[in-house]
Amino acid sequence: MAKSTVNYGNDSIRQLKDEERVRLRPAVIFGSDGLDGCAHAAFEILSNSVDEARQGYGNLITLTAFADGSIQVEDNGRGCPLDWNPTEKRFNWELVFCELYAGGKYDNNQGGDYDFSLGTNGLGSCATQYASEYMDVTVWRDGNKYQLHFKKGKVVGAKKKALQVEPTDETRTGTTIKWRPDLEVFTAIDIPDDWYRETMRRQAVVNANVTFRLRIEGQDGVFSEEEFCYPKGIEDYVMEKVGDDYLTEPFFIQADRRGRDRDDLPDYNVKITACLCFSRTFQMQEYYHNSSWLENGGSPEKAARSALTSAIDAYIKQQGKYNKNESAIKWQDVQDCLVLVTNCFSTQTSYENQTKKAINNRFIQQAMTAFFKERLGTYLIENKESADKIMEQVLINKRSRENAEKTRQSG
Repeated sequence: MAKSTVNYGNDSIRQLKDEERVRLRPAVIFGSDGLDGCAHAAFEILSNSVDEARQGYGNLITLTAFADGSIQVEDNGRGCPLDWNPTEKRFNWELVFCELYAGGKYDNNQGGDYDFSLGTNGLGSCATQYASEYMDVTVWRDGNKYQLHFKKGKVVGAKKKALQVEPTDETRTGTTIKWRPDLEVFTAIDIPDDWYRETMRRQAVVNANVTFRLRIEGQDGVFSEEEFCYPKGIEDYVMEKVGDDYLTEPFFIQADRRGRDRDDLPDYNVKITACLCFSRTFQMQEYYHNSSWLENGGSPEKAARSALTSAIDAYIKQQGKYNKNESAIKWQDVQDCLVLVTNCFSTQTSYENQTKKAINNRFIQQAMTAFFKERLGTYLIENKESADKIMEQVLINKRSRENAEKTRQSG
């Protein structure tokens, strides 16, 4: 093997600074330097508007996907504060768009500006700005119109004069951000139309009565437009997916809990909501936390798996419907006929990582497990006809699975 002629010494170590931290290593923040990472950057900007709407500020969020790959997110919330911050002795626009780990969502558990927020780490706006070919920010608040412009991670103009402020007669408030993901950062920026549709639909599902408007520019320059809104949130969504084809009628449950992940850590609030039913022909389980779709599940999925299997198993035993020496049901047998959507919020959240596809809070899992077990157990007692239908279908699923396993093993 040939020896390297490069000396590795004290002057070999270097620190990435400012925009380099994201532009040279985007996968650390966005999970990928490919299309998935580019899409997650778009979600980071969208999530800021979602957090505003959930706090009761704004009821319309518009995302526009332009034909050249640029993206715009517009809301009618309070407007992102951009002016001078006397505590930090810096402009807020520097903190929000040019400083990783700076934001307004660190005090959620101590009565901060956001009770339950998608944003927690103070990374999204800055990281997306750093990863952009350009970013234009316009904010309306306090009777003023504020504008900022960035190119390739750097603000346009001298820092003290970069923020353009002009009085406006408009009474509107809100934030509009337009940017183009940089092909020098991401290997691809052509986010599929279906990703936008699915993302906007999912956000409408878990943010009841907020309208999500999607505009997509075609190659002919004409914009198509769709709106997503679910007045009753996950209840409307489950009914839409199941229609009239259900074994048991969908029902909605909710609870508020407070606890801690470890004895030496502070308590935090958890709001649990779920809608579920059972079906012979359709199954679906989706878990959301603080509006983020938990594609990889984590605590809520573990809670549902444990609680629902346990409650139905207990009912089958109580009714004496297991055959002699028959093994107990498994989660798969319940899952195959279960339609479940959970939409939970907490003031303290431990995401698996910045992509927010799973959470691992111990208390959330414990609280949801106990709540699901109790509520489904009560439901099975109070709704004998539905309970028997669920039991029979789960047993059919179980025995079909076991017969299929035996066939494979003997084949």
